[in-house]
Amino acid sequence: MNTFAIGGDLPVHRLGFGAMRLPTEAGPAREDAIAVARRAVELGITLIDTAHLYSWGANEELLAEALYPYPDDLVVTTKVGVVRTGGEWKYDGRPESLRAQVDEGLRRLRVERIELLQLHRVDPETPLADQLGALRDLRDEGKIGRIGLSEVTVDELARAREIVDIASVQNKYSLVERDYEAVLDACEAAGIAFLPWRPVLGAASNATAAIAAVAGELGVTTAQVGLAWLLERSPVILPIPGTAKIAHLEENFAAAEITLTSEQLERLASGGE
Repeated sequence: MNTFAIGGDLPVHRLGFGAMRLPTEAGPAREDAIAVARRAVELGITLIDTAHLYSWGANEELLAEALYPYPDDLVVTTKVGVVRTGGEWKYDGRPESLRAQVDEGLRRLRVERIELLQLHRVDPETPLADQLGALRDLRDEGKIGRIGLSEVTVDELARAREIVDIASVQNKYSLVERDYEAVLDACEAAGIAFLPWRPVLGAASNATAAIAAVAGELGVTTAQVGLAWLLERSPVILPIPGTAKIAHLEENFAAAEITLTSEQLERLASGGE
């Protein structure tokens, strides 16, 4: 199946798109970025990931310019919890800060409700219960549909789930970077969506002999092998590869149609690290 229901009730295509790399400055590059976002939707992508941190809201505004009014099946998820102060960025999970960032995201995305809102990073200086309590309040007010986390450990995920329902986890993970296997396993056991960020960087730039061999056998790129492996690795994985080029976007999305044999999967699992 190439679909997954986030939170049990929000279906999306399992291969999404990360908007972080889209240029937001005025000019030809911005026009190209708008074309990429629109092409993503044309291909059938229904999950697009952005964040307050990405150009400090300009990325959200870009997506709204490109895609608003949004198709009924499109989920644009954003993240909060990182702010800029005096030219520097820092974690900020204070309830008043999270609430302000969510309100800004609603305005920039031109929506009344963000269906999936993720805490970009846990702020070590603010009690977790305060951070998630604020997001829970925003959910209860109808401004947020579901709550997710990013870059968390198994322990942090367990503690968070004692406070509020968690619909997604966004951690760095790929065929060649598997530090968060335990977090993925915990998500799979609980039916929580796992959105690996930077899912093809390692596979594309540091392909092992096993990855290169499988790519050669299938006549595809190593990046496509990395994405196909992720889709096979767990039914809760929703990769969100990012790019600023339409050709690369189309190449990534085509990975959803690649079928890896059990023998190829075994080779990748044992020799893809």
